[in-house]
Amino acid sequence: MTGHASPELLFRPLTIGRTTIPNRIAMAPMTRGMSPGGVPGPDVAAYYRRRAEGGVGLIITEGTWIPQANASNDPGVPDFHGEAALAGWAEVVRQVHAAGAAIIPQLWHIGAAPKSDVAEIYGDRPDGIGQPIGPSGLGAPGTPVGRAMTQRDIDDVSEAFVRAAVSAFAIGCDGVELHGAHGYLIDQFFWEETNLREDGYGGSAANRSRFAADIIRAIRAATAPDFPIQLRFSQWKIQDYGAKAWHTPAQLEAFLAPLADAGVDMFHCSQRRFWTPEFDGSDLNLAGWTKHLTGKPTITVGSVSLDLDMTVSLYENRPTAITGIDALFDRMARGEFDMVAIGRALLSDPAWAEKVRRGAIGELKPFDNSALRTLV
Repeated sequence: MTGHASPELLFRPLTIGRTTIPNRIAMAPMTRGMSPGGVPGPDVAAYYRRRAEGGVGLIITEGTWIPQANASNDPGVPDFHGEAALAGWAEVVRQVHAAGAAIIPQLWHIGAAPKSDVAEIYGDRPDGIGQPIGPSGLGAPGTPVGRAMTQRDIDDVSEAFVRAAVSAFAIGCDGVELHGAHGYLIDQFFWEETNLREDGYGGSAANRSRFAADIIRAIRAATAPDFPIQLRFSQWKIQDYGAKAWHTPAQLEAFLAPLADAGVDMFHCSQRRFWTPEFDGSDLNLAGWTKHLTGKPTITVGSVSLDLDMTVSLYENRPTAITGIDALFDRMARGEFDMVAIGRALLSDPAWAEKVRRGAIGELKPFDNSALRTLV
């Protein structure tokens, strides 16, 4: 690796609020759908423990459903509410901590997501409970899915996020992450294409950030001043992989500032390829720009150590190959971001972090879709 920064930069501790993360490697949240009835079992605990044993410093769990009727569209995705599910998560937390890593749940509401089967599950209920909801009832630009949220809906969903966060605090999680990316509920508020509201939650970038900012403040008030709160956000959406919600640094700053002021401790900046510059005229990626604009710590993510991005390797079922990650070390050395989240590479190779620590890049395993069928 002559001429490049050392991978040792990934293995420095990082303190966020009350939590000290032993290194700069996170496990990215990846939906597995292997928690029958919404309850994570011993296999789920072992799955996360193996990544902690393999050297990951921060486990960010797969998305988990908040306690709200229309949050979910998959009974195999774990809940973050209810006695059985929380007991399951408490065991996950115990095992991950025993292996030396920190762990935070990602809290999720799908909103008016496309291809949602929530309406089919619940039917056309006159009270609207269980039907897909979103800021304007749009699952994609110009595509109605479900109904627009009332103020009561907004209050109920916000309270559900807070209840889930309080549960995470109570069972010993090291923080929480709000899923504000990829075209799901919180992101539907952020994206002007799916947020056509004319009240205090729509119009300006600051208004579109208000829903998430209010949730962040309420979580802070209900937990502790030093309980870490992360927000994951993205330009790309499941509805449109090429979407750009913010076209200039000024637009991005107008979106981020209310969230930083509300108390986000770290931004998790989702890109399909971490090495892609976010705006013309600068090599900074999305995490780099976010750190520059807010001064907050950031996590970068996107095809780290893999030569194909998610949309190709998952949906076209093409095998990946290991690619050099010197660019990652160089960007870390420049202070562009503070952590890196590893997704698909960790599904096939739980020991990814330890191999990188040893400099054994040649031992890394490429991602294979077969890893999606079991909890390896």
